[in-house]
Amino acid sequence: MTRLFNLYWFILLCGSLKNRHMQQSLESDEEKFKRVRKEAEEYYESIGSVWCPYLQENVHFNTEGFQHLLFKSWNRTRVRAEQYTRLRLLRLVPDIIAKSHTLQEYEERSLLIKQKVNSRWEKRMKRVRYYVFIAIVKTVRLKIIVKEIEGGAKFFYSLYPSWRDTPDVNGNKKKVLYSGNLETD
Repeated sequence: MTRLFNLYWFILLCGSLKNRHMQQSLESDEEKFKRVRKEAEEYYESIGSVWCPYLQENVHFNTEGFQHLLFKSWNRTRVRAEQYTRLRLLRLVPDIIAKSHTLQEYEERSLLIKQKVNSRWEKRMKRVRYYVFIAIVKTVRLKIIVKEIEGGAKFFYSLYPSWRDTPDVNGNKKKVLYSGNLETD
């Protein structure tokens, strides 16, 4: 009976040690994410604007662009791994915009845009234009999205690696391009 009792406590102790190790690992990942986010936010605030040769005007770096790196849409957070990737790649964006002489994608549509009018928020139908620049930096293919809302300045809106590795039916890795809605990508 005492052997069984000792075995039970040994299993409980090992389980708690394993959980503690996993918790420490998660905490260090959380600390790493917080550090990367803080550094990215400080860097983003320091940019201000960048001249784009293709657009022949400055592209501004406002809060909407940084928030879009963290959120897909209002009140819908991106997955941590996706946020981390975007924040790590943020340092490449100003240089890519400054060297962009060719537009790879363009989209224009009407959207309800939330704007502050007379001290209250209202949704208004506005024409929105998306300018997409693609660059390959080392082994990463990046898409940079610049957004323009009718009556406003052009601003950095998003960036993402334009492909990802996913396993096919045989278990081999294959590259899959991101495609879809420029508003949420």
